[in-house]
Order: sequence, then structure tokens, then C-alpha cells
Amino acid sequence: MTAATSNGTTRTTDDDAPAQVVGQVTEVTETPSPALPAHLERLAGRARDYVKASSSANTRRAYASDWAHFSSWCRRQGLDLLPPSPQVVGLYITACASGAAIPGGKANSVATIERRLSAITWNYAQRGTPLDRRDRHIATVLAGIRNTHAAPPRQKEAVLPEDLIAMLEVLGRGTLRGLRDRAMLLLGFAGGLRRSEIVGLDCGRVQTQDGRGWVEILDKGLLVTLRGKTGWREVEIGRGSSDATCPVVALQTWLKLARIGHGPLFRRVTGHGKDVGPDRLNDREVARLVKRTALAAGVRGDLTEGEREEKFAGHSLRAGLASSAEVDERHVQKHLGHASAEMTRRYQRRRDRFRVNLTKAAGL
Repeated sequence: MTAATSNGTTRTTDDDAPAQVVGQVTEVTETPSPALPAHLERLAGRARDYVKASSSANTRRAYASDWAHFSSWCRRQGLDLLPPSPQVVGLYITACASGAAIPGGKANSVATIERRLSAITWNYAQRGTPLDRRDRHIATVLAGIRNTHAAPPRQKEAVLPEDLIAMLEVLGRGTLRGLRDRAMLLLGFAGGLRRSEIVGLDCGRVQTQDGRGWVEILDKGLLVTLRGKTGWREVEIGRGSSDATCPVVALQTWLKLARIGHGPLFRRVTGHGKDVGPDRLNDREVARLVKRTALAAGVRGDLTEGEREEKFAGHSLRAGLASSAEVDERHVQKHLGHASAEMTRRYQRRRDRFRVNLTKAAGL
């Protein structure tokens, strides 16, 4: 196995032993593009906008952080970033799995390692120097990491209807922040929405550049149009059985008292809770809201506060709807936008798992 050094040479290492590669990290700079005619500059700018829109802001932040982590590790080891070396990347993910990626660090989960590998691959591709993930120095190491360290997925606790009602009770009814938070919880639960989908909504169609969808308030409920990973989809949210738990009433109340008629649906409340700013909420605020209200309402009081902090997040609302809706599974699957029933079942924390008994059906 060979490894690149800073002077452009390579050295041979034992394939079966951890390689010790020497050299200095090179600065990775993008090759400047040739100057374009003036009439094409606007198209080039639009192309850059489209490239940016190809991934979510969360993905871009994660990829930037992971690339910085990889670059820092290479720098400490005296390794070159360019050209891409499957051997170096293989050693890096080994360090991540063993807790040696940073001094005094902890071993990363398989999911984190896979994300970091995706980030490295993406960053190299953007520089016009693709990395071959199928190379044995990466593929076989990753397979071994999965076999050794992979664990069952950690699912967030579902917020069930009785939990949600208790969480609503701890929110102030007479404050703008409380009204906003009630609307977010009810809309997120009834729509089975992801946290990015909740905060990405606008009051109407195509009102902001960063919007990911919009709402239409109808007589019988809300029609939510969302832009997801696989295209556009519509989610129908019906009115509740009482105003206290109706997502439509909660949203209408928030919009009326916050005087919002255009732009982002959920915004920051400022001025000691008396003013509503123009800025859209960050999706992390949804996770904080779920955690905070679940703790205040005493949901899963049998757990320690630290355990409850880990159990609840934005996805708890989505899982709560999937676990509680007493309708045909196909309707839940369509509502959540899942491609398969198996994915929907992963969200169902409580269901009749043995409703279909193939043992008895086979005659045993």
C-alpha cells in the first residue's frame, strides 16, 4: 500500500499494519475558474445558487464541520490532503472508530463515521479530485467497523397525545412565545413533520428564498405543501375535536396576534416576548422546545433528567403521530412521506406487532 507525502513521492507500507505516513499537509485551494464573458457571469452566479440549493443548510454545516475535522487530523499526522488517498481516509476512519481522531477523544459511532466519509467524498468531488470509496483501503475497513461497532438504532421517544396535552399545559397562553410554541407543537405532531419542515414553512406560496413550503388554511383544515428530498408533497391536517388541541386554531391564533401575513410562519419573539421579529426560527429550536416542554410536563418521569434529555427531540412529534393514529398503515405512510411501510413501522413505538400471526396461519 502506498501513501503520498508532501514532496510528491510515495512510500510503501505494510498492507496488514497501520501505516505511518510522513509529510506535510498541503493547503487545499480550489482551482480558479477561467474568467467568463460578462454576459455569462449572471448565469454562473445562478449556477452557484443551484449548487447551494442541492443540499440543506444542515447538511452543508455538517459537511463543513466533518471536513475541518478530517483536515485537522491530517495536519496532526503530517499527511497531505491532496491528492485523495484511500489509504489515508482508511486510517482516518480507523482513528474515528478507535477514539484516536483527536487527543483525548471518544470513539465515534458508525453513523458519525459514515457521515464523515460522505462529507470527505463530497468535498473532494467539489474540488474535481474524486475519492473512490470502493477502494479496499476504505471499503474493507468500513465493513469491519460496521461489523465490530454497529449497534441497533437509538430511537427518540414518541410524544403521545396525552404527553402532548400535558406539554401544551406548561406553555403560557397569554404570551406570543407561548402561542407560537403551541402552534409549532400541534402542527408538528398533527402533520408528522420534521423539525426542518416546521420552521421552513411560509404563510403562502413562494414567499421567501429559503422557504421549504407553505400552508393554506381551509374550512376543514390545513393543506401543507412541502419540498422534500424526493420532490414536493402535500400533507392534509384536519381540525381537532376541540379548540384547545386543534392545530388549525393554534396556527390562526398565532398568526393573528403576531400580525403575520407574509413570509416565514414561525419567527423569533423579541422584546421580552412582546415583539415578533422578521427572522425565521432555526430548526434546532424545535428540538429544544420538545425537550423543554417534555421535561416541564414530567413526561417519562420514571427516567432521570439526563435520560429524558436524550430521549426527546424534534422527531418525537413525528414518531408520536405514527404511534398514535388508529388508521390504516397506508394512510400514515402517505402522511409521513415514507417510500415504504417498513420505514413507517420504525416510527411506530406502540402497535399490535402480532396482529398478523403467521405461525397460526401456517397451522401450528
